[in-house]
Amino acid sequence: MNAPNASNASIPLVYAPRGELLIPAMKVTGLLRRVAAGWLRSAQAGGTDLDPTTALALARQLSDLADQIDVECIAVRRPVDEPPAYGGGRRGEGDVPPPP
Repeated sequence: MNAPNASNASIPLVYAPRGELLIPAMKVTGLLRRVAAGWLRSAQAGGTDLDPTTALALARQLSDLADQIDVECIAVRRPVDEPPAYGGGRRGEGDVPPPP
């Protein structure tokens, strides 16, 4: 049996209440890191028009973006047993409890 091809992998999609289409941040950061690694491998093997210095700079930018997304997701993540904020979980929106 053939190994699964990453290009045929399915990504779980979520439709938000306002119709936005969402994908898990973990999938986005993984993709960013795989693209960065691919650029580096390709540049080292001479299989791209990018010089190694440019490939390294681009790969660092993608890796930094992936790290930033991870940090922001950790910052807004709440413990499993904690109820969502009054504003529906968005920071800064509706953080004041409704009147009794």
